[in-house]
Amino acid sequence: MSVRRGVEVSIAVAEAAGFCDVDVVAAYPITPQTHIVEHLASLVADGHLDAEFVPVESEHAAMSACCGSAAAGARTFTATSSQGLALMHEVLFIAAALRLPMVMVVANRALSGPINIWNDHSDIMTERDVGWIALFAENGQEATDLVPICHRISEDPRVQLPVMLNFDGFIVSHMIEPIEQLSKEEIKTFLPDFAPVQRLDIDNPFTMGPVGMPNVYTEAKMAGEHAIRASYEPIVEIFKDFGDKFGRYYNPVESYRTDGADIIFVMMGAITETAMTWVDAQRDAGTKVGIVRFRLWRPLPADDFKKAVAGAKVLAILDRHFSPGGPGGPVAQEVKYTLYGTDNAPKIVEVVVGLGGRDVFPEDFDDIYKRAEAVLNGAPVPPFELTQVRGGHYGKI
Repeated sequence: MSVRRGVEVSIAVAEAAGFCDVDVVAAYPITPQTHIVEHLASLVADGHLDAEFVPVESEHAAMSACCGSAAAGARTFTATSSQGLALMHEVLFIAAALRLPMVMVVANRALSGPINIWNDHSDIMTERDVGWIALFAENGQEATDLVPICHRISEDPRVQLPVMLNFDGFIVSHMIEPIEQLSKEEIKTFLPDFAPVQRLDIDNPFTMGPVGMPNVYTEAKMAGEHAIRASYEPIVEIFKDFGDKFGRYYNPVESYRTDGADIIFVMMGAITETAMTWVDAQRDAGTKVGIVRFRLWRPLPADDFKKAVAGAKVLAILDRHFSPGGPGGPVAQEVKYTLYGTDNAPKIVEVVVGLGGRDVFPEDFDDIYKRAEAVLNGAPVPPFELTQVRGGHYGKI
């Protein structure tokens, strides 16, 4: 039976991976994900988890080992963060292109420079085009639940793609929270034994990952695009099956107090929970404001998002990363794409917050709301802005 206890989120996530009966963990330590693989190494060393723990010389090697493990038909898990994820970059494309099921937890952290070990979303947003399914958790309970969900999605015969699970480094990863940890027996009822669709077999040899000449490369990329788009329905089914079994339901797009809201904040990650507290106070004061957040980032749940924001007049989009010299933050870019050409589409106010672990306080939401309210009342839509910049005016683009 599941047990509710106070535990560091990284430890709970590691134990969830262990309860999924992973066969191989290949990993390299990097702050702030190290506690995850460190605990998995202890579980293996102490005989609590029958798996191979492969200590490698770099994150690039970790992802390469994961590709070999998954290709051989082993349930595969790893974790990384920030510069480690960046070092994996070239191999991430290979894992997706070869349709290799595996799960990677990313404790989101700012990319250098300057060197920064605290949280924002620059690492994952830099990797949004690698072809992996990507999900976001806001707290420890969600992160722990989503580990078996990610394995189930990745290994579904209709999917067969690698999955990234993202949550905020330190703000979530190192927090001690009351978590209802599913037991190994409970997870077994939800996550069947891994039955790989394809695997390397010396008795039935075939080739994985040959050279893609110009006459096949485009078709191979299109096949990958079809695969990740086709994963949406299985993901929804698996979310529902988990909720039906354990009472905690997840959805590709999730809303909070959006009924009748003229202004909706759009965001992802742990700051959502701070924003929920702020929204509660605003609603109590009669202000029509709510929150919509992406649980599923890839494949982008565009239709779900359109339904979630229908009726809103202004969207305030809070990014934790931006494209230098480009059109703003990645979430804002995706939302604009999604809503382009939609009748009565809401106006969009773009802000970038919480870079490099800078705290986002209720008064920051107050300031963002004032920008959105001005647009609601007829002011022109401002260009995107890096908020929280000391001196204020330096953040205007």
